[in-house]
Amino acid sequence: MTDKKYLFVDSHQDIAWNMLSFRRDYRHTVAETRAREKATQIPEWNQDTILGRDAYKESKTALVFSTLFASPIRHKEGEWDNNCYKDFDEAREMYRKHIDVYHRLSEEQPDSFQLITNQEQLNAHLSLWEEPQEDHPVGLVVSMEGAEGIRHPEELEEWWNLGLRMIGPAWAGTRYSGGTREPGPLTKDGYALLDAMADHGFILDISHMDEEAVFQSIDHYPKRIIASHANPLGMMKGSDSNRFLSDRVIEGIIEREGIIGVVIYNVFLKHGWVKNDPREDVSLTLVADHIDYICQIAGNAKHVGIGSDADGGFGLQSLPMGFDSLGDVQKIPTLLAQKGYSDKDIAGIMGKNWIGFLKNSLPET
Repeated sequence: MTDKKYLFVDSHQDIAWNMLSFRRDYRHTVAETRAREKATQIPEWNQDTILGRDAYKESKTALVFSTLFASPIRHKEGEWDNNCYKDFDEAREMYRKHIDVYHRLSEEQPDSFQLITNQEQLNAHLSLWEEPQEDHPVGLVVSMEGAEGIRHPEELEEWWNLGLRMIGPAWAGTRYSGGTREPGPLTKDGYALLDAMADHGFILDISHMDEEAVFQSIDHYPKRIIASHANPLGMMKGSDSNRFLSDRVIEGIIEREGIIGVVIYNVFLKHGWVKNDPREDVSLTLVADHIDYICQIAGNAKHVGIGSDADGGFGLQSLPMGFDSLGDVQKIPTLLAQKGYSDKDIAGIMGKNWIGFLKNSLPET
């Protein structure tokens, strides 16, 4: 057993999408947001939030990979879903609104959120977490999930200057790459995008890319590669979804010194679980099992972290038993310790793996 709290880095949260879709304000507590939404349809659409000021504090969340996300109109969730685009111009407009959210949070609420775009800022931000006071700002490293907001590779310079540092070419299938539920290879435009990304030094996120496109990217892309939020297919026996990572993909990411963020969503932890199934069917130990699976392939604990995907279309009702808010990620170290993981390994999984990766990937200034 361990009562120690570890510095936490969450490699995937849809903060701006939630703020724009549901007017969620993550400077409020989890209870305040749930109370405000209780008489609305938001819990029906997106379930009860697990994010808030108190949850960030309890989880010791130092950094979040915060997304720019909008879906193509063919995947519109319902009349409430106003973050859908019908063409590339609309996608760009939506993603610009999302990155503006992060700039606004950082500029207007620096005690709560700080935008992190380079090593100098990262080191200054982490030094705050060494100070004894309890409240520290959450650092935001911006990631684009699905790249159709980039109309032409020439626009990457603008996005870089806006603070974008990670790009996932696919969510569903895009003009750049096959994606979740819509398989296919990298396209000609996809190769051109990767070449332009490399020129700037973007981190490539393969989380939603189809396996064929992933292997093409591993062979072609010379810069850093991650899977910010993806679970191993080997732990999802019976699934044929291309959303999960085969052992070959995991090995490829490890060979490229990448990191994989394990998702805490029940659908990603137990094959056959669907929304509105009993939470009791999924144990929190499965999160540790998924982490361990990746570590066994790697032969060490250096290539895995946690990418919660909160509040990305699910919430409290779709978390393992024992989870009430993001603060409960601090229960995972005890489960890892029970599997024999050392204090150093656990600290890496909870956050230091991602911190080391960013120190080797972000520009110096």
